[in-house]
Amino acid sequence: MTLSVAVLMGGPSVEREVSLVSGAACAKALRDLGHDVREIDVSRDLSALLTTLDPKPDVIFNALHGRFGEDGCIQGVLEFLGIPYTHSGVLASALAMDKPSARRLFTEAGLTCAEGRTAERSDVLAGTVMAPPYVVKPLGEGSSVGVHIVIDETAPPALAGEWSYGDAVLVERFIPGREIQVAVMGDEALGAIEIRPKGQFYDYQAKYTEGGAEHVMPAPLSKAAYDEALEIAQTAHDALGCKGVSRTDLRYDDTGDKPGQFYILEVNTQPGMTPLSLVPEIAAHEGISFNDLVAWMVEDATCPR
Repeated sequence: MTLSVAVLMGGPSVEREVSLVSGAACAKALRDLGHDVREIDVSRDLSALLTTLDPKPDVIFNALHGRFGEDGCIQGVLEFLGIPYTHSGVLASALAMDKPSARRLFTEAGLTCAEGRTAERSDVLAGTVMAPPYVVKPLGEGSSVGVHIVIDETAPPALAGEWSYGDAVLVERFIPGREIQVAVMGDEALGAIEIRPKGQFYDYQAKYTEGGAEHVMPAPLSKAAYDEALEIAQTAHDALGCKGVSRTDLRYDDTGDKPGQFYILEVNTQPGMTPLSLVPEIAAHEGISFNDLVAWMVEDATCPR
């Protein structure tokens, strides 16, 4: 059945360029599937968006990333308009984007987070938050935007300079070991991939630059550890109330003599759909083509979410 599908992309967040690539890839897949597609570059002009969405499409494919696109804002607009849309709803999106809230829900669900707390940026600059090494994160950004690892008593220069992510930050104990990421598709954890960044960690540059990281699929873990990673991701997805597709970021500390320990970092409710993105790569390994993945996401779209 041919549907009218509007692809929301771009947006005003710092992840705008990545969203444009995700949106273009998904729009192409939707056209290949025979749907009538509108590509909408979203701005903060709500009246312009409402005009563009008239007449209402059958489905909204949300390819936005970052603030306003995956924090519950655009989801609230779509709920108000009553248009079926992909990915998670208002509450799950807001909870996943707000790192302290997500940590509380993960802990309540029995998952292990790194030692951490919210702090003022001034406390980080003063070196009074915790002994290094630790990680400083904005409270509500994705794609590792604004993330810094503090390895000695010297705070990253970026924290003292122009900083547009608010005065409060999340500070977490740095976990050594391996970067494991898991894709979840509805009620099924699809698979786990290991990321081996060429730099210090899997930052924004490594995620979206060709050759910035090595992807090892499936993640080279014991069967028990692999299954545990899938279970953690599904539990986190459900704890937040996520819908559709999500991606869970984990650290696996197997550096000591004891058995490895998983730590959950975050759940991404709007995972990338670019040629370098992990969810399509994991899905492909499980026999799900990019077009089939996009088709499933459209079929899964509902309102309310």
